[in-house]
Amino acid sequence: MRIDPAQLSADALLGVVDNYILREGTDYGREYTLAQKREHVLAALRSGRAIIDFDPVSGSVNLLTVEGGSSAK
Repeated sequence: MRIDPAQLSADALLGVVDNYILREGTDYGREYTLAQKREHVLAALRSGRAIIDFDPVSGSVNLLTVEGGSSAK
């Protein structure tokens, strides 16, 4: 189930983003600060290059990349 980031409180959105960042585990050869990583993920969500996906069966939340993302909602 796709979740619109605007439906989440600022704290909940930050929690989802931080959970993704901390389990993602790689900087792809470059070190970024936590703030920079947060901004990269939030920019991907804003642009439509990434979505928040909730699985009601497992209760898990994942961030997924979208091929050819769009800011249209």
